[in-house]
Amino acid sequence: MDIFLQQIINGLVLGSIYALVALGYTMVYGILGLINFAHGEVVMIGALVSYSVMMVLVPSGLPPVLLALISVLVAAPVCMALAWAIERYAYRPLRHAPKLTPLISAIGVSILLQNMAMMIWGRGYHAFPDILPAIHFDIGGAQITLLQTVTIGLAALTMGILAWMIQRTSLGQAMRATAESPAIAELMGIPVNRIITLTFVIGAALAALAGLMVGANYSVAHYYMGFMLGLKAFTAAVLGGIGNITGAMLGGLLLGLIESLGAGYIEDLTGGFLGSNYQDIFAFLVLIGVLVFRPGGLMGERVSERA
Repeated sequence: MDIFLQQIINGLVLGSIYALVALGYTMVYGILGLINFAHGEVVMIGALVSYSVMMVLVPSGLPPVLLALISVLVAAPVCMALAWAIERYAYRPLRHAPKLTPLISAIGVSILLQNMAMMIWGRGYHAFPDILPAIHFDIGGAQITLLQTVTIGLAALTMGILAWMIQRTSLGQAMRATAESPAIAELMGIPVNRIITLTFVIGAALAALAGLMVGANYSVAHYYMGFMLGLKAFTAAVLGGIGNITGAMLGGLLLGLIESLGAGYIEDLTGGFLGSNYQDIFAFLVLIGVLVFRPGGLMGERVSERA
């Protein structure tokens, strides 16, 4: 029972990160109908910038929590500027092109960012410093660390603020109107291009936070980390119903739980033939299953909630 509960806790931490990244995919898809395959690399840049800032500031003797706060405050504007440039120069000129064209552009941007990161930070793995004390809490025989608790809480708070902003603010209203019909939104005086840019920028801010969370929880960052993370977050968005904000949150949490429980029990289920290092297969099994049996995802695509 304690193993099951431990995997649930691990899954919630992983799912919280997937959900934050999946929101970036689903917001862009909801408003443009475009799969931004470069979004995973924006998360990677966020993680590596956070790492660099912390390494520079570690000799100053600042508390680790303050280091993490400063690092994400630096990483977020970097990622937001990057997202602005991607939307402005890689996607906007192709907005009315056939759908395959911006998809190829997205893959090209993804490869470009990977190579840029490799040139700046190198091919090696970078060890993240500890940002919180190694405090554990006991829950029914399972353990949750202070860092895991903060990760889940911070992700929930961030997603709650985003949901409130989309439903209750004039910016959210403009985003929903643009998602409904860019042409009509423009006739109503909504600056469609600015709203689309803001959608990319908000997704990038979430990506910077997710990058810090990945680095802090798994103690490592490298130039290729965005590829697999992006694919899994995309799977989470599809599972929840891509284009649906609530669906992306739900899909992220579910995928994290499925992957964590699968990694915990795959050895028993296969009689030792497969180990926990095969945990990545669950995300792709989920993706195939959703595309075959429920292409609209668990929550479908509710136009009224699209961003």
